[in-house]
Amino acid sequence: MLKRDDFVYYGKFLKPHGTKGEIGLMGDSMTLGEDCDYVAADIDGILVPFFFEYTREKNSDTLIVKIERIDSTEQARLLTNREVYIPREWAEEGDSYTWGYFRGFTAEDEQLGELGEIIDVDDSTINTLFIVEHKGEELLIPAQEEFIAGIDHEKRHITFHLPEGLLTL
Repeated sequence: MLKRDDFVYYGKFLKPHGTKGEIGLMGDSMTLGEDCDYVAADIDGILVPFFFEYTREKNSDTLIVKIERIDSTEQARLLTNREVYIPREWAEEGDSYTWGYFRGFTAEDEQLGELGEIIDVDDSTINTLFIVEHKGEELLIPAQEEFIAGIDHEKRHITFHLPEGLLTL
């Protein structure tokens, strides 16, 4: 079984491309390393590997990929909008991460202690928010560099320095 800690968020599968099982793969957090011959998709909370037959660039942030044993539009459609992860060691050195990279990180505040896990990122507006699961409820934390006190990529941990009262709004 694939361990989520061994992977980093890459992006999402898009819609099928053509009729032979090709599908778009948009990477919004980094580029794929040359050695990357598969990705893992989140299917019902479990990372499932999908091996490439081939890839080709569509534009600067989208690839068209052909996945082994996916041979029709209908099969490819089952992957549409699934989150995609790549092995941590395949992320290219110097990649810049988007806020989506921090999904799965443990969040803590310097004053309040552990807050919970970042379960999603809401970037539907100009004010991007981390969605943190905290004691069965969702906390919304602004994704702004000035609130981040430290990041431990290895332990998948992010420490915030949040303004007093922000979490009680």
